[in-house]
Amino acid sequence: MNDIRRTILWVIFAFSLVMLWDQWQVHNGKKPTFFPGSATTAASGASAPASAAQAPGSAPSAVPSAQTSATGATPPTGAPATAAAATPRERVEITSDVLKLTFDTEGGTLIKSEFLKFPEQDQQGAPFVLLDTSANRVYQAQTGLIGGNFPTHKTPMTFTGDRALKDGANDLVLRFASADVGGVRLTKTYTLKRGSYVIDVRHEVVNDSGQPVNPQLYLQLVRDGNKAPGESSFYSTFTGPAFYTDAKKFQKVAFTDIEKGKADFVTQSPDGWVAMVQHYFASAWLPAPGKNHENFARKVGDNLYAAGLITPFGAVAPGQTGTTHSRLFVGPQEEKMLEGIAPGLELVKDYGFFTILSKPLYWLLDKLHGFIGNWGWSIVALVVLLKIAFYWFNAKAYASMAKMKAINPKVMELRERYKDNPQQMQMEMMRIYREEKVNPMGGCLPIIIQIPVFIALYWVLLSSVEMRGAPWILWIKDLSVRDPYFILPIIMTLTTLLQTALNPAPPDPMQAKLMWFMPLIFSVMFFFFPAGLVVYWITNNVLTIAQQWIINTRMGVPPQFNLPKFK
Repeated sequence: MNDIRRTILWVIFAFSLVMLWDQWQVHNGKKPTFFPGSATTAASGASAPASAAQAPGSAPSAVPSAQTSATGATPPTGAPATAAAATPRERVEITSDVLKLTFDTEGGTLIKSEFLKFPEQDQQGAPFVLLDTSANRVYQAQTGLIGGNFPTHKTPMTFTGDRALKDGANDLVLRFASADVGGVRLTKTYTLKRGSYVIDVRHEVVNDSGQPVNPQLYLQLVRDGNKAPGESSFYSTFTGPAFYTDAKKFQKVAFTDIEKGKADFVTQSPDGWVAMVQHYFASAWLPAPGKNHENFARKVGDNLYAAGLITPFGAVAPGQTGTTHSRLFVGPQEEKMLEGIAPGLELVKDYGFFTILSKPLYWLLDKLHGFIGNWGWSIVALVVLLKIAFYWFNAKAYASMAKMKAINPKVMELRERYKDNPQQMQMEMMRIYREEKVNPMGGCLPIIIQIPVFIALYWVLLSSVEMRGAPWILWIKDLSVRDPYFILPIIMTLTTLLQTALNPAPPDPMQAKLMWFMPLIFSVMFFFFPAGLVVYWITNNVLTIAQQWIINTRMGVPPQFNLPKFK
């Protein structure tokens, strides 16, 4: 029964890995690897950006149209407007202490964002780029007016303001003003604050048309459907739009669902926000609270998607000015920072089903880091604390395994004696278990209880931008990328094999081979995992071996190595 139990656990674990991998493939718009019947139609990741975005400085035309969107909502009509007077087009670079932003004077659109404190991992010293407009990438933050012949994100505008945050200043203000379009002028004012990734955005509408106007403001994020640059094929995180409302909380929307018209999210809400999420970083439009707005997500070009919201601007009388405020977040998914910006914004750091466990684990990891000062050693300390917390469960499991190991010679003798009478063999084995007071499945439940906790910790380490660029020891300079010399994965493999060797060898030769092949196959994946994840697993393995060794010794079952026999 002991070998059967281990076999069942390994099979369940292996099948779970297969299912997770398959669903990751589907979730990211690829064909399933193992179950082709579940394939879904995805947007082509190799498609070129929309033609309007191919030339430097241009922007995709994604004004919400009168067509019914993928959600069934019907945005107001509105076509790109042309300014009365031609304005020279310009790319305006703005620099604060944490951001370098590039705006296009066509529409005052944010077309590129660089994070000065987060370097690219494959380019020495170059800042990480999130929003971008190039031949291979389209990712922009656009705004404009609809509901009439009004300025949009395609309208030429004039820039005024500073281009860099001055020494000693806390704010950097820049403005983009349109010419008269149908008697209406639009001014966008962006205010950057020192040390902040949140940009205050004010829209002002001046009505010189001689009659009342009632425009609506759209705020949208336009992005291609490709995977985030540098994302690994061996582990995957969500990339795409996300919506939040108090009623329905966090709702992710896959590009493939938008493509097929199956996107499911709240379309009307007086609160919340819309975001575009990828590994470690996000952007989000945060409208003024208290105004009912409409959320939308749609395909706007070849492999190009828009997610945003439409909010009433309010009636503006002739000769009057109307104003509305919103905020734009463009930055890293630092959980504590996100919690202070808007309700629920920390959920862009997506832990999936394990959020309820992952959040307290991250909190504890962050507290340990505040004390230790090194994320690598903080991971080690967290695993030690978890092992202490689960010591009783592990002790029960290993005690049950030790008892099974102690009576294993009797079980082997019964197998040989009754090998031609399976029914009698099972009856005799159950008799031995009763006499020895051994539960053959006693080692499974305590281990199963701990699995969700360690999976939740896996997602904490995979999702935390704090791991990005964080060194540990010697050659490990970045816990978010794989070990450049594969030393940690090799240690991980050796500790996994040592665990296998400490378990009694199954009597069945095929099961014995499986018990050795499965850990090896499992360990191969860790050669491509971030170093932080491998540190976590090595620590867990070492502590497990030590605890198993101590418990076996205390129970009078000397540890022995059961090496494989592949004949």
